[in-house]
Parts: sequence; C-alpha cells; structure tokens
Amino acid sequence: MAAELISGTEIARALRAEIRERVAALKARGLVPGLATVLVGRNPASEVYVRMKGKAAEEAGIYLRRIALPEDTPEEELLGLVAGLNADPRIHGILVQLPLPAQLRERVALEAVDPDKDVDGFHPLNVGRLAAGDPDVLAPCTPTGVIEMLLRAGYDPAGRHVVVVGRSNIVGRPMALLLLRKGRGGDATVTVAHSRTRDLAAVTRLAEILIVAAGRPEFIRANMVKPGAVVIDVGVNRVEDPGSEKGYRLVGDVAFAEVREVASAISPVPGGVGPMTIAMLLQHTVVAAERLWSASASSLEEPTRAAARA
Repeated sequence: MAAELISGTEIARALRAEIRERVAALKARGLVPGLATVLVGRNPASEVYVRMKGKAAEEAGIYLRRIALPEDTPEEELLGLVAGLNADPRIHGILVQLPLPAQLRERVALEAVDPDKDVDGFHPLNVGRLAAGDPDVLAPCTPTGVIEMLLRAGYDPAGRHVVVVGRSNIVGRPMALLLLRKGRGGDATVTVAHSRTRDLAAVTRLAEILIVAAGRPEFIRANMVKPGAVVIDVGVNRVEDPGSEKGYRLVGDVAFAEVREVASAISPVPGGVGPMTIAMLLQHTVVAAERLWSASASSLEEPTRAAARA
C-alpha cells in the first residue's frame, strides 16, 4: 500500500490562515508586523524565493519592504542598510537573502542583523540559544517547518528515533537541535548522518522518522528506508527532462515513487517542505512583532511605575 502523502501545501495553507488572523488581531491593536527583504545581485533562484516570500507576506497583511541592491554593492553599504532596518520600528523581521555576491561576507552580514529581528534564525546568538535548548528562540525556517509538518500530520517526534541526513547550518544541524529540545516537537532520539557516514543505508534503516536534506537528487532509495517509516524530503533538485515543457523537472533527495511503497507517510517535492518554509517565515515575523511590541510597551511603562514608587 502506498504511503500517506504529507502535503506541505495543505498544512501551510491552514497555517497561513491562522497567521492572517493573528495579523488582523495585531492591527486592531495598532500594530502592523513589518518584514524587510534584502536581495543583493540578480541570482535567478534568489529572485524567485524573495518574490514568493514577499507575495506571501503581503497576502498575510504584513507590511513588506523590498530592497534590491546591485551586484557590486560594497559591504559597508549593505551593513549601513541593515543598521537602518534594525533601528526602524516599522520593521520587525529582516531577511538577507543568501547567497551573497563574492565581495560580501555572509557571516558579517548575518551578524549585523538585530537578533530580535532575525526571522531566519541565522544570527550566531540565536544559533547558540537553539543549541542551549531555548524554547523561545526563532530557529531557521525550514527545520521549524518540518517540525510543524510532523506535528500537524500526526507524527509527533517525541520518543521516536529520528535520523537526519545532512549536516548543513541551514537545515541538518538546527533540525537535530530542534528534535532534541524538551517539549513540543522535540524529545526525540536523534542520529545525524552525512556524506562521510559509513554504511549510510544501515543507519537510515533505523529511522522511525527519516528527514533527508542531503542536496543530492533521489539519493535515498527504497532499500535505505525502514518499512513503515515516516519520510520527510527537504531536498529540491532540478534534473534534466527533455520530455517536459521546461526541459527539466524538480525532484527531492528521496526517490519518491519507490520509497512511497515502503514508507507509511512521505512528503512530496514540490509541495512538501517548501511551502512550510515560507509559512514559518511569516509566523516568525508575527512572533518578532509581538515580542518587540511587548518590550517597547514595558519600556514605556517603566518610568510611570518608577514615578509611582517614588
């Protein structure tokens, strides 16, 4: 029997409806969540991603500021722009789209973002908070989207053996840390495998939940999956397909057709993790707005409380 399909598209649609309601509630209190997207250069894939994220933000009622800079933008100019966004009370989330042109250091650019406005979860302070098990940190959007997919599809990782294939700073590492946290979406037993893992198939066959972010098209085959496992495919790869209109097709890191015959549930590509990543960016922006609003209100109330005590 073919595995159940875990549709990121459907789950993200429900999540985005909830986000629109939260945004409307904030607007009724006089707060409009704001997101700034910063794109440097003309990377076609980045342009598509930023356009999709911006459209989703506007549909949710979030104030959006699109910033596009030329390919040869000096680092000093980019850092000055980010500093301005950090200081802007209308902006609650800042997204610097990666990759950046060669003259710009990604580490420096990411460190320049106010950690409280870091809705991508890439600032070193937020990475450290995630590693320390902080339940309130905004973690990278793709792994948080995977957690939300699992929970809403009825596959709570708690107590299960989860194998994560991939160790990138964007997906694999934060994915493992989220699964290890105490509480909602965590409490899993986690194994991280990668390109240097000996007998990878033996490791992946141990997984009750297998999360694949290897960056290699159709890398995981049916004989690498434990019968009845839940499989989440994070990969998006373009492969040549002369028979298609575009000349290519998108596939994941999992050989979907054959693995679906072994797994109990599987996410597709496209229509799986991708929509969840965008939905989590919106949710993080709303959360950041709520927190910055609360912090601002507390700072305004403090002089009044101090006067009352005097």
